Amino acid sequence: MATVDADGGSHVLERMRSADEHTRRALLSAVAEPGDPKIAALVAEHGALGVIERIALPQPMPELHARLAARLAQANPESDLERVRLLGGRLVIPGDLEWPTQLDDLGMAAPWALWLRGSQDLRLTMWRSVAIVGARACTPYGARIASEFASDLACHGWTVVSGGAFGIDAAAHRGALAADGNTAAVLACGVDVAYPPRHESMFELIASHGFLISEVAPGAVPHRARFLVRNRVIAAITRGTVVIEAAIRSGSLATARAALGLDRPVLGTPGPITSALSGGVHQILRHGALLVTNAAEVIEAVGELGTDLAPVPIGQQGYLDHFDSVTRSVLDAMPSRGVMSADAIARESGLAPTEVLVSLSRLELDGVIRRRDAGWSIVRSAVIGGAPR
Repeated sequence: MATVDADGGSHVLERMRSADEHTRRALLSAVAEPGDPKIAALVAEHGALGVIERIALPQPMPELHARLAARLAQANPESDLERVRLLGGRLVIPGDLEWPTQLDDLGMAAPWALWLRGSQDLRLTMWRSVAIVGARACTPYGARIASEFASDLACHGWTVVSGGAFGIDAAAHRGALAADGNTAAVLACGVDVAYPPRHESMFELIASHGFLISEVAPGAVPHRARFLVRNRVIAAITRGTVVIEAAIRSGSLATARAALGLDRPVLGTPGPITSALSGGVHQILRHGALLVTNAAEVIEAVGELGTDLAPVPIGQQGYLDHFDSVTRSVLDAMPSRGVMSADAIARESGLAPTEVLVSLSRLELDGVIRRRDAGWSIVRSAVIGGAPR
């Protein structure tokens, strides 16, 4: 195990005692893993400098010193801050005007800092934001739905947030970009690291149309634990989470669970019941997630109550939609074949004979029925969709 001499720890500590809070938290992000509950508790109780003191010195917490002192000696927060500044980025911390206060809902699990690449105001951009997550190995159906949802959300002024991965994540980011909208990728690596490498050009576009966001310092590489931990940030920074294609054990369901724990809306798009990639979505739908089929329904679920309402779906208009209720009752009383007298129609429909005669005359003029010697018959049963018996 790597060791650090006391002079090395003391040197770092002296620098941090004269540093500002951004530099201290930049150092902390390079040393401690995001979401570490022990570090979070110490930050809450002693502040960033107090944690650095406990890492740098063998006492009062020797186990913390042994675990993280080597990272502390190697970290260079001033260089990290300059590196990100040259990329057009910065570090934001709690208390900054730009800090998204909805992250504070995470309590002790809230990030102690966020590295950003992007020129807009993070807090304002995330005020109306939606997470879209799902399978990496998605189907063409899933990719199309994610892209369409994201594009429509962006056109309505919503920021689309995802994780920058293959599959649903990438489809969502690209859908928002295609609409010239805002999108943000919450990464499990440094904001200067392209992972997966094939998404490097997409990440550059995201940085110019929104944000690359990370809890870990520049240059940090991803690993499994960081992917899982960053999901809580995706859930907390947005107004709701949409899951599009996810298997039963999909990592994207961790984002949905985190959103549920924060009382954020969790939404899902159904797929074929035979598709394993939709099994996880169907499971959350059975347990209370809201089924959505378009971006308007997403906005209704996560937007302002009574304001962001989705239009009521309207089926294809039928031939008889313009008839009044009396005329419909007359048609309902008539057989699809054969002849029926006006008196019989009145008895069958429960209408007054005069009402029946008025409706029969109208229907005759419209060419729907025909007068016969023994009464009336329907001549356009195929057009009326089988409504009469």
